[in-house]
Amino acid sequence: MPQEQIDKRKKIRIASILAKKERGEKISMLTAYDFYTAKLLDQAGVDMLLVGDSAAMVIHGHKNTLPITTETMLDHTSAVTRGCRYALVIADLPFMSYHISKEQAIATSGRFIKEALAEAVKLEGGQRMAETVRRIVQSGIPVMGHIGLTPQAVNQLGGYRVQGKSSREAIEILEDARALEEAGAYSIVLECVPAPLAALITERLTIPTIGIGAGVHCDGQVQVFHDLLGLFSDFVPKHARRYANIGDEIKAAVAEYAGDVQTQAFPTDKESFTMKQSVLEELAEQTAQQPA
Repeated sequence: MPQEQIDKRKKIRIASILAKKERGEKISMLTAYDFYTAKLLDQAGVDMLLVGDSAAMVIHGHKNTLPITTETMLDHTSAVTRGCRYALVIADLPFMSYHISKEQAIATSGRFIKEALAEAVKLEGGQRMAETVRRIVQSGIPVMGHIGLTPQAVNQLGGYRVQGKSSREAIEILEDARALEEAGAYSIVLECVPAPLAALITERLTIPTIGIGAGVHCDGQVQVFHDLLGLFSDFVPKHARRYANIGDEIKAAVAEYAGDVQTQAFPTDKESFTMKQSVLEELAEQTAQQPA
């Protein structure tokens, strides 16, 4: 986004996101986990930044999202909010940080708002989490729901697979969406559900839907930053489109640097500092008098 457009941007708030659905404008969201990435994405014009528990996988190298702790997520969220000026920042509530009781869920959500300065929280689950969502919202904290494929339930689901392909599953997901809307969620992530089902849910809700592997008819889209820019090649999800291959560029740049160090092509005088000849001569004279 050109600098003049950045300077004219207004801070995105919950009302801004709701208004976009009313006007039929699409909503963009990306994950962010650190200060400089957040700053770049914010300047590029993304509407919302999600500090996702996907950090467990793409930052910390775990096989799923379950191991990441509240303290670690608070650190990531604080870094993102410091780097963000315009986008709405949402923090994922980690696994088992909101499941034990509604009081626990409110307390954890409050920490992300108060300590890390997030502007909303996201949690997984539909009808079974509706009352928890209601209580958090009543506490003055905006909540984004998350249904369909819920990664924190990966062991229960038996892996990462599309949800809602049968009529029974589809009806349950639709009811999940209705329950979250009624509970006061301001938006809902639909992950890995058939596009026609996502379109139906989007049409029937008054709050925005944010799709990831849910088709073009959602009110917005979210992707993992690392997938978007090709920062790793281990696995590319079906729902991801690579807009760059930064990982290859990083490897090429580092290989060139390592080669330059070996051949003494780096550093040159340009990257080095000098000192006055008189100081150097004085230093040589003084050290010459010292025992070896």
